[in-house]
Amino acid sequence: PTKADPKHYKVEFENNKVRVLRITYGPGEKSVMHEHPDAFAVFLTDVKGKFTLPDGKTIDFAQKPGSTMWTPAGKHLPENTGNKPFELILVELKSGKK
Repeated sequence: PTKADPKHYKVEFENNKVRVLRITYGPGEKSVMHEHPDAFAVFLTDVKGKFTLPDGKTIDFAQKPGSTMWTPAGKHLPENTGNKPFELILVELKSGKK
């Protein structure tokens, strides 16, 4: 996602075990189709959004500040469907590389 959409994704930390991304979206903004490995999200603000999957199905979601969510590996196109900016931290898990 940092290469496909650097406007919304910034690497905060990376080593051989994890990559930590700061994700920010303005109201109504959306990304491009991209993928993540297994990860977990920590929401810093209220979030109201939608994922569009490669098959065209959509998943609506909402989270509160401080909540967390497991995100299995996969492709999606995220969108902020709310009327406020949102921000979260995504911790991507890397495979057992040494």
